[in-house]
Amino acid sequence: MEELLAKSGFQIKSFQEGDEIEAEVTDVFPQTIMFNIGGKSEGILTGLLFDEVRDFAQSLKVGDKVQAIVVDAETREGYVRLSLKQYAANVQWDELYKAQKEGKTLTAIVKSISDKGMVVTIPGKMIGFVPLSHIGKKALEKGDQLVESEVKLKIVELDPKRGRVVLSEKAVSEADQLKLESKAISNLKEGEIYIGEVTQLTNFGAFVKIDAAVDKQKVPVEGLVHISEISWDKIEKAENRLKVGDKVEVKVLEVSQEEGRVSLSIKQAKKDPWDDVEIEYPAESKHTGKVVKQSSFGVFIELEPGVEGLLHITKIPPSMEFKKGQEVSVYIEEVDANEHKIALGLVLTTKPVAYK
Repeated sequence: MEELLAKSGFQIKSFQEGDEIEAEVTDVFPQTIMFNIGGKSEGILTGLLFDEVRDFAQSLKVGDKVQAIVVDAETREGYVRLSLKQYAANVQWDELYKAQKEGKTLTAIVKSISDKGMVVTIPGKMIGFVPLSHIGKKALEKGDQLVESEVKLKIVELDPKRGRVVLSEKAVSEADQLKLESKAISNLKEGEIYIGEVTQLTNFGAFVKIDAAVDKQKVPVEGLVHISEISWDKIEKAENRLKVGDKVEVKVLEVSQEEGRVSLSIKQAKKDPWDDVEIEYPAESKHTGKVVKQSSFGVFIELEPGVEGLLHITKIPPSMEFKKGQEVSVYIEEVDANEHKIALGLVLTTKPVAYK
């Protein structure tokens, strides 16, 4: 037999665990798939290896070719046990990329909903996430009633390495409104000033709603004012300066139509206090400021919101202590407007003990 096989040039393939091979479906059963793998034995997908790709396996038909991984080179029954987990995942990611490119609408089942968004399962039992900002108003009103119900979604972001699928319900349920908002965003110009209304405060800033013009129609668009853009002086929390419902002037910093993102600034809609600092605070002039911070090299004194000066440690009498918020009389020693630096001296009403 070996001589006959040698003369015919036919070779029997042998497999090892971990081999990646091409397999062709020969038989399909409810819990098992059989494959021709070009060897002396048949390939088989069954048991837990079948269950982990059940949806994909049930879509296979005789004649389909797949890439499989050898899990067991020879079972007691003489089969080569195969896994299609990686191949099924690759196929699913390819289908998701195609759906994203074509703008296809997917049907998913809501598994849970929270203040951050919805967790859903999409075809193939893959887990996806719908951020709160991508859930339409009608869906939000249903809340927990959405759990285990079907929703229509579109893909926003795919990241196979992290297994991340981000989707949008709003892109389907509020498609017309989003198109209008997208057109409105495209009409915004960087540098323009608008009157807006604070709609939400977060730990990273504030959302402000402004009206953009579309065909003589006013369309509300929401933008983010980062906490660093709320005021010329430093603030720790947005709520220290703003509250929901406040009317504010904002400057458009950046417009990203693709991402539907608008970056705004409240402070840049106002004049930079450092522009006139040399006029307002000439050398030797006296002022009353407020202690805002202490360091190893001195005390920072706020002269007005956004303008601070340094009272160097060498200018402070050894016996003198300061507290945050304390008012202090100082005079201007030197101003460097370009570097946003002011050197201060202390105005003394009495001569401290041990001060020379």
